[in-house]
Amino acid sequence: MNRVILMGRLTRDPNVTYSQKDNSAIARFTVAVDRRVSRNNENGEQNADFIGCVCFGRTAEFAEKYLRQGTKIACQGRIQTGSYTNKDGQRVYTTDIVLDDIEFAESKNAQGGGQPSGGYDRPQPSGADAGFMSIPDSIDEELPFA
Repeated sequence: MNRVILMGRLTRDPNVTYSQKDNSAIARFTVAVDRRVSRNNENGEQNADFIGCVCFGRTAEFAEKYLRQGTKIACQGRIQTGSYTNKDGQRVYTTDIVLDDIEFAESKNAQGGGQPSGGYDRPQPSGADAGFMSIPDSIDEELPFA
């Protein structure tokens, strides 16, 4: 089974191109994925892996439209390896994650720093009772699940 799940932040805006054959979108970007804290890391520094990702078609169009540098995403796909010969005649080996699903891992407001970690405005109660009625203490005897 070849399945990869990543959660991290885009290091820059996606680079989107379109194929000449059928004009379908191809998006390439790098995701910085934090490593778990190591015992050997005494300074408390956060380490990250920078993982190259590519997606095609509608997934690539989604990336082009909604993803920006710093966006935190959760994505899944598969590892794909390949190789090519560069202009100097040297063999270059590649490893990419081919994504088939991308989701936001935090709200848009949390990305912009406008909201606390919840990312949305909670309605505040308008009064002392906030539209709820008081239940007398003696009602417990009548409830079947009390």
